[in-house]
Amino acid sequence: MSLNTLVTNEIKNSAGTEEEFQRLTTSPSVFARVGEVPYLPHRLSVSHQESGSGITKRRRSVIRFDKTVGGGVDITKTARLSAYVVLDRQIGQEITDTAAKDVLANLMSLLATTGAGTTVLFDCTGTGASNLISQGS
Repeated sequence: MSLNTLVTNEIKNSAGTEEEFQRLTTSPSVFARVGEVPYLPHRLSVSHQESGSGITKRRRSVIRFDKTVGGGVDITKTARLSAYVVLDRQIGQEITDTAAKDVLANLMSLLATTGAGTTVLFDCTGTGASNLISQGS
Protein backbone atom coordinates (compact mmCIF):
# COMPACT_ATOMS: atom_id res chain seq x y z
CA MET A 1 0.00 0.00 0.00
CA SER A 2 1.59 3.20 -1.12
CA LEU A 3 -0.85 5.58 0.56
CA ASN A 4 -0.06 7.21 3.91
CA THR A 5 -3.69 7.65 4.93
CA LEU A 6 -6.47 5.20 4.14
CA VAL A 7 -9.75 7.11 3.92
CA THR A 8 -12.83 7.52 1.70
CA ASN A 9 -14.44 4.11 2.11
CA GLU A 10 -11.22 2.07 1.88
CA ILE A 11 -11.83 0.39 5.25
CA LYS A 12 -15.21 -0.13 6.92
CA ASN A 13 -16.42 -1.82 10.09
CA SER A 14 -19.24 -4.38 10.31
CA ALA A 15 -21.84 -1.59 10.37
CA GLY A 16 -20.47 -0.27 7.06
CA THR A 17 -19.02 2.83 8.72
CA GLU A 18 -15.74 4.14 7.35
CA GLU A 19 -12.67 3.81 9.58
CA GLU A 20 -9.58 5.85 8.72
CA PHE A 21 -6.03 4.60 9.22
CA GLN A 22 -2.77 6.59 9.20
CA ARG A 23 0.62 5.08 8.34
CA LEU A 24 2.98 4.68 11.31
CA THR A 25 5.90 2.89 9.63
CA THR A 26 6.91 1.86 6.13
CA SER A 27 9.14 -1.13 6.83
CA PRO A 28 7.16 -3.01 7.98
CA SER A 29 4.09 -1.23 6.69
CA VAL A 30 1.90 -0.50 9.73
CA PHE A 31 -1.13 1.78 10.03
CA ALA A 32 -2.99 2.98 13.16
CA ARG A 33 -6.70 3.75 13.28
CA VAL A 34 -7.22 7.50 13.41
CA GLY A 35 -8.69 8.50 16.77
CA GLU A 36 -7.97 5.22 18.52
CA VAL A 37 -7.78 5.16 22.31
CA PRO A 38 -4.04 5.00 23.18
CA TYR A 39 -4.32 1.89 25.37
CA LEU A 40 -6.61 0.16 22.84
CA PRO A 41 -4.54 0.03 19.64
CA HIS A 42 -6.19 -0.87 16.35
CA ARG A 43 -3.56 -1.68 13.70
CA LEU A 44 -3.34 -2.68 10.06
CA SER A 45 -0.14 -4.26 8.78
CA VAL A 46 0.87 -5.26 5.27
CA SER A 47 3.81 -7.52 4.46
CA HIS A 48 5.24 -9.43 1.50
CA GLN A 49 7.80 -12.23 1.39
CA GLU A 50 9.28 -13.94 -1.65
CA SER A 51 10.81 -17.40 -1.75
CA GLY A 52 12.15 -19.82 -4.32
CA SER A 53 13.47 -19.01 -7.75
CA GLY A 54 12.70 -19.53 -11.40
CA ILE A 55 9.25 -20.91 -12.14
CA THR A 56 8.80 -22.00 -8.51
CA LYS A 57 9.25 -18.45 -7.15
CA ARG A 58 6.39 -17.48 -4.81
CA ARG A 59 5.19 -14.31 -3.11
CA ARG A 60 3.31 -14.49 0.18
CA SER A 61 1.39 -11.29 0.91
CA VAL A 62 -0.39 -10.71 4.23
CA ILE A 63 -2.89 -8.04 5.25
CA ARG A 64 -3.59 -8.18 8.99
CA PHE A 65 -5.77 -6.28 11.45
CA ASP A 66 -5.08 -6.38 15.20
CA LYS A 67 -7.49 -4.72 17.62
CA THR A 68 -7.36 -4.44 21.39
CA VAL A 69 -10.71 -4.07 23.16
CA GLY A 70 -11.82 -3.65 26.76
CA GLY A 71 -12.45 -6.91 28.59
CA GLY A 72 -16.02 -8.17 28.66
CA VAL A 73 -15.60 -10.24 31.85
CA ASP A 74 -12.94 -8.27 33.72
CA ILE A 75 -13.12 -4.60 32.74
CA THR A 76 -9.63 -4.02 34.14
CA LYS A 77 -8.20 -6.31 31.43
CA THR A 78 -8.07 -6.06 27.66
CA ALA A 79 -8.50 -8.62 24.91
CA ARG A 80 -6.79 -8.73 21.50
CA LEU A 81 -8.33 -9.93 18.26
CA SER A 82 -6.55 -10.57 14.97
CA ALA A 83 -7.85 -11.24 11.46
CA TYR A 84 -5.74 -11.60 8.38
CA VAL A 85 -5.72 -12.83 4.83
CA VAL A 86 -2.79 -14.42 3.02
CA LEU A 87 -2.39 -14.55 -0.73
CA ASP A 88 0.27 -17.13 -1.59
CA ARG A 89 0.98 -16.75 -5.28
CA GLN A 90 3.39 -18.47 -7.62
CA ILE A 91 4.98 -15.51 -9.41
CA GLY A 92 7.64 -17.46 -11.31
CA GLN A 93 4.97 -19.14 -13.42
CA GLU A 94 2.45 -17.31 -15.59
CA ILE A 95 -0.56 -16.72 -13.33
CA THR A 96 -2.84 -13.87 -14.29
CA ASP A 97 -4.08 -11.21 -11.90
CA THR A 98 -7.57 -12.44 -12.82
CA ALA A 99 -6.90 -15.82 -11.16
CA ALA A 100 -5.65 -14.08 -8.00
CA LYS A 101 -8.68 -11.77 -7.98
CA ASP A 102 -10.98 -14.78 -8.39
CA VAL A 103 -9.68 -16.58 -5.29
CA LEU A 104 -9.80 -13.35 -3.25
CA ALA A 105 -13.39 -12.77 -4.43
CA ASN A 106 -14.24 -16.36 -3.38
CA LEU A 107 -12.92 -15.63 0.11
CA MET A 108 -14.57 -12.21 0.41
CA SER A 109 -17.97 -13.50 -0.71
CA LEU A 110 -17.80 -16.41 1.77
CA LEU A 111 -17.12 -13.99 4.65
CA ALA A 112 -19.50 -11.14 3.79
CA THR A 113 -23.25 -11.30 3.37
CA THR A 114 -24.04 -10.78 -0.26
CA GLY A 115 -27.11 -8.77 -1.02
CA ALA A 116 -28.90 -8.52 -4.34
CA GLY A 117 -26.69 -9.10 -7.35
CA THR A 118 -23.08 -8.27 -6.57
CA THR A 119 -23.69 -5.99 -3.58
CA VAL A 120 -21.43 -6.95 -0.68
CA LEU A 121 -22.49 -6.02 2.84
CA PHE A 122 -20.03 -5.68 5.74
CA ASP A 123 -22.07 -7.36 8.48
CA CYS A 124 -19.92 -10.54 8.45
CA THR A 125 -22.90 -12.89 8.60
CA GLY A 126 -21.77 -14.84 5.56
CA THR A 127 -21.29 -18.59 5.95
CA GLY A 128 -17.52 -18.29 6.33
CA ALA A 129 -17.58 -15.46 8.88
CA SER A 130 -20.27 -17.20 10.91
CA ASN A 131 -18.16 -20.35 11.02
CA LEU A 132 -15.04 -18.42 12.06
CA ILE A 133 -16.85 -16.47 14.78
CA SER A 134 -19.05 -19.27 16.14
CA GLN A 135 -16.69 -22.23 15.54
CA GLY A 136 -19.02 -23.90 13.07
CA SER A 137 -18.03 -26.17 10.24
